[in-house]
Amino acid sequence: MNSYKIEAGTAQHIGNRPQQNDRVALFTGARAPGYVMAVLASGLNGSAMAAEQVLHTAKLLFDEFKPGDRATPARVEQLLREIVHETHQVIKLNGVATRTEPHASFAGLVITPAGEAVWAHVGDARLYRFHKGDCQMRSSDAPYIAQLMESHKLPLESARNHRHSKLLVNVLGNSRKDPFVAVGQHAPLEAGATFLLASEGLWHFFTDAELGAALHKTTPRQGAEMLISKAGERAQGKGGNCSMAIIKLVKPPREAANYTVQKMGRAV
Repeated sequence: MNSYKIEAGTAQHIGNRPQQNDRVALFTGARAPGYVMAVLASGLNGSAMAAEQVLHTAKLLFDEFKPGDRATPARVEQLLREIVHETHQVIKLNGVATRTEPHASFAGLVITPAGEAVWAHVGDARLYRFHKGDCQMRSSDAPYIAQLMESHKLPLESARNHRHSKLLVNVLGNSRKDPFVAVGQHAPLEAGATFLLASEGLWHFFTDAELGAALHKTTPRQGAEMLISKAGERAQGKGGNCSMAIIKLVKPPREAANYTVQKMGRAV
């Protein structure tokens, strides 16, 4: 297995909105040593409540997660699906109680100590995987569009316009439809890999190549500051909430040579 260390961070900017409705966090597993989770959620309909619930449920279930000697990627994938399902149910109940329609998008990533990455996403949050600056994977609406065409027998154009239909929009909290969860995984992980979870207020303003270049030779903090600044410029006063989580796998520092000097006896 390739050796690496993890450098990670989160960043947010309110953009040109009256309040911050995104939420983002990094967690370590209370009962899963060596596991790291990144979660990003965007609250929709002008409320942060749904995004707050995503983080609350994610932390609760991740703290309860017991991988045992070796959790398979399928088990980690199931954990992410459980987070989506339970959050979805709670958000719907809160909507009934408050007579509102809170919704949230979701992007979640788990890095395992066995050198595996497992992720899931719902809605307009995005997850990227880069290797030395090159984009190897970018989540999209394509799996959901394919599912709409197959299960609802919708023509391509109707499926592509799902965000304009309350019946079809893919979010947590939709009282008309359960969320469709797109999942993926990659192994083995190695130094040079970078993962980015981003809200629409960030990814909307950049190409995949620009994001990879900005994150390749910078620390997570430096990369986040650069991207937030540039997103603000490109938004021209019309930017939304801008949030991200960055996880970089870098080569561990070389251990300094440790020489022991011993007194030599002179032969007589």
